[in-house]
Amino acid sequence: QVQLVESGGGSVQSGGSLRLSCAASGSTRNWFRMGWFRQAPGKEREGVAAVVSGSTTYADSVKGRFTISRDNAKNTLYLQMNSLKPEDTAMYYCAAGGRYDGGALTRTTYDYWGQGTQVTVSS
Repeated sequence: QVQLVESGGGSVQSGGSLRLSCAASGSTRNWFRMGWFRQAPGKEREGVAAVVSGSTTYADSVKGRFTISRDNAKNTLYLQMNSLKPEDTAMYYCAAGGRYDGGALTRTTYDYWGQGTQVTVSS
């Protein structure tokens, strides 16, 4: 059974940084696509960043501030988040999937999801 376990969330002030980690139960090499999504209260889950076949994609709202990386040797996906803003406050989810088609930040192209880690940014 596939398991994705996120960690690294927390509370920071505006301008601060956090690094999220997602530990996969199996080899991350098995996944054609892996990504980070977030969901704020009352809003839909949205794609933040993804790595698909070695290429990275970012939502416009996080470009230049967030960096996604994938360490296949450690079976771990990371999201480095710098210059955090209050609007980044959300539950952050790790996702993985094997689809070759579909947008990198399209939620429905991912098959497996973690339980989420909360990120809260105060002004």
